[in-house]
Amino acid sequence: MQLRFLERVQQRDLARTQRWIAEEERREAERQRGAQARPPEPDWLLERGLNRHAPPLYVHVGDCYNAGKRATGISRDAALRALAEGVEACTHCRPDTALGYVEG
Repeated sequence: MQLRFLERVQQRDLARTQRWIAEEERREAERQRGAQARPPEPDWLLERGLNRHAPPLYVHVGDCYNAGKRATGISRDAALRALAEGVEACTHCRPDTALGYVEG
């Protein structure tokens, strides 16, 4: 009888392990779907000031770690135009260098 008890315990443990595996596989599939559905990162970012009426603060390369939460994606032409209008280039990612922008 003790062996039957051990068998039931092991079957219960196996069922629990199988549920854990199924849950992890579901989470991984969900993570992969989310990664595939995510829009591509913009090539250039424009970081805005504290309110919508404040002038832009910085131009960033799209994957700059220093871009603030108020940064939005912009086109290459818009990034060049912003630099020409006096918006500062981020000193960390140097978008002016990446764009080939020469001041003047």
